[in-house]
Amino acid sequence: MNHHDKDLDQVFFALADTTRRGILSQLINGKSTIGKISQPYSMSAPAISKHLRILERANLIKRSKIGRQHHCELTTAGLKTAEDWLQFHREFWKTRLDALDALLGKSDPKGR
Repeated sequence: MNHHDKDLDQVFFALADTTRRGILSQLINGKSTIGKISQPYSMSAPAISKHLRILERANLIKRSKIGRQHHCELTTAGLKTAEDWLQFHREFWKTRLDALDALLGKSDPKGR
């Protein structure tokens, strides 16, 4: 497994969880404190912190400390990793399916 595969695994793992996707949705509006991020969830501070660490490892968010408050904001690096992988596979399969379509289009519908 190379470094890129590990990064991709972390992104998809992070996105596989409803809570983490919800956190990302909250951050669409901009930087937020961890306290505000945790408000919609009935879970402990350590549980929220664990979700944030997973998002951070996947390069989907970054944390900063301003005074005594910790803030989180979206980053694009993790999504770029997933997007590149998806784009490669989209193009690969489109090429394959176009070739199959062309091959089937050349044959007689009655199988002759």
